Amino acid sequence: MLSPLATTSTPATRSASTPLVVDLDGTLVHTDLLLESALQFVRKHPWQTWRLFSWLARGKAALKTALAERVDLHAASLPYNQELLVHLKAEKTRGRSLVLATASHEKYAQAVAAHLQLFDSVLATNSQRNLSSTAKRDALLERYRPQGFDYAGNAMDDLAVWSASRQGLMVRPERGVAAKAATMAHVQAFGSAGPGWRPWLRALRPHQWMKNLLIFVPLFASGQLNVPHLLALGLLAFVAFGLCASSVYVLNDLLDLAEDRQHPRKRLRPFAAGTLPLLHGLLACPLLLLAAFSIGLAFLPPLFNLCLALYFGLTLTYSLSLKQMAIVDVVVLALLYTQRIVAGTFAFELPPTFWLLAFSMFIFFSLAMVKRYGELHGARNLLMQGTVRGRGYMHSDLEIIASLGAAAGYISVLVMALYVQDKATSVQYRQPELLWLLCPLLLFWISRIWLLTHRGQMHDDPVVFAIKDKTSLAVGAVFLAILWAAK
Repeated sequence: MLSPLATTSTPATRSASTPLVVDLDGTLVHTDLLLESALQFVRKHPWQTWRLFSWLARGKAALKTALAERVDLHAASLPYNQELLVHLKAEKTRGRSLVLATASHEKYAQAVAAHLQLFDSVLATNSQRNLSSTAKRDALLERYRPQGFDYAGNAMDDLAVWSASRQGLMVRPERGVAAKAATMAHVQAFGSAGPGWRPWLRALRPHQWMKNLLIFVPLFASGQLNVPHLLALGLLAFVAFGLCASSVYVLNDLLDLAEDRQHPRKRLRPFAAGTLPLLHGLLACPLLLLAAFSIGLAFLPPLFNLCLALYFGLTLTYSLSLKQMAIVDVVVLALLYTQRIVAGTFAFELPPTFWLLAFSMFIFFSLAMVKRYGELHGARNLLMQGTVRGRGYMHSDLEIIASLGAAAGYISVLVMALYVQDKATSVQYRQPELLWLLCPLLLFWISRIWLLTHRGQMHDDPVVFAIKDKTSLAVGAVFLAILWAAK
C-alpha cells in the first residue's frame, strides 16, 4: 500500500544538496506524452496513421522527433500530479535543485518546464537519443557524479535509474513495478494510490447504453413484445450495440484529449484527467469491439451485423472528422439514433416502415440539435469567444440551431399526424382515433425539451436525459397507454 504524502520525508528529501530528478510521463503528469502526440497526429491526419510505424521502424527517438515536429501539446492543460507538485514546490523553496529527466521529446519537456517554472534543468529525448531506462541512468550518473541524485519515477524503465540513485520515490507505479522495486530498500512509495476500477464505469458510459433501447421500438410497434425468443434476440442485440458503443466512446475520448481538457465538464473524463492510462484505453477499444461482433455473429442475423459494422464505421468517421463539420455532425447523430431502430428491424427480421423511419429521422435531428445547443450554451456562459474548439460552430450560432432543431421536432409531430391519418393505420388499430392524442403529447414534450435547453438545464444527451427525467417518463407512459388503448 502506498504511503501518504505526509510520511514521504526521507533523508533524500531532507537533503538540499542532492538534486531531485523527476520523471515526466506517469510521474509528474498522469499521461503518456508519446501516446498523446500519436493520438493527436491520428486525429489530424487519420489517413497517415501508417507513418507512425515507418517512423518507429527507425527507432523511438525518430518516432518522437517526427511527432514533435508535427504535433503541439498544450502544457498548461496536462493532468499534473498535484500531490507531487506540492512536494516539489516545497523542495524548491528549501533551495533544492530540481531536474526534469524524461523519455518524452525535449520540445514537450521544455514546454512543461516553462509552464511550471520549477526545474533548474531539463534532460529529454532528442533526435539522436531516446532518454529512457539505462540511457537515462547513464546520463544522470555522468552528470551528477560523485554527489549522486534522488529520482522520482513510476515505470519499469525507471528501475534502472532507481538502482543508481541515492533515494527513490515511487509515484503511482505501473503494475508490477512495486514488486520489483521492493528489493531496493532506498525506494519508497509516494503519494496516494490510484483510483482503481471506478473510472472505467465513467469511460465505458454504461448509462449511455439506454439509448440502445431504441432497438426494441420495431418489436413494440409490431405488437410482439410478448414473444420470448424475440425478446432474447433483442437483449443480445442491445448488449452487442452497447459494447460497440463503449468501444467508440473510449476511442472518441482518446482522440479528443486536447478538446476535452478545455471543456468545463469533459475535462473530468478519465483519460483527459489521467485517471486511466491511455494504453489501457487503446487495448480496451479492440477488445470491446471483438466482444460486440462475437455476440452478433454467433446469435443474430447477418443484416444486423452489417448494420453494427456500419454503425461503428460511421461513428469512427464522426469522431475523426465529421464532428467538426457544422450541420453535418447533427445529421450524422440523427442517423446514428435511427440506425439503432433499423438494427432492431434486422435483429427481429421485421420490415422497417416508412412512417417509423421518417418520424425517427426528424425527431432525432431535433434531439441532436438539442445536444449541440446545450454544449454551445455552456461554452457561452464561460465567456468563450469565436469558434468552439473541436467543433464547426460559433457561439453566435445558438439562435439558428434552436430554430432548426425546434422546426425538426415539430415536423416529427406532423409526420405522426399523417401516420394517424393514413388509411393503413386504421386497419392496424381498433380505435385509431385515439392516436390523435399522441400529437399534443409530443408537442408538449418537444417544446419542454427545448425550453429546458434554452434555460441551460440540458447537461446530458437528450435521450439519456429523457430516461432520467420524471416528466419525460410520465409522458412516455401516457404515450404507451394511448397506443395500447388504440390497439
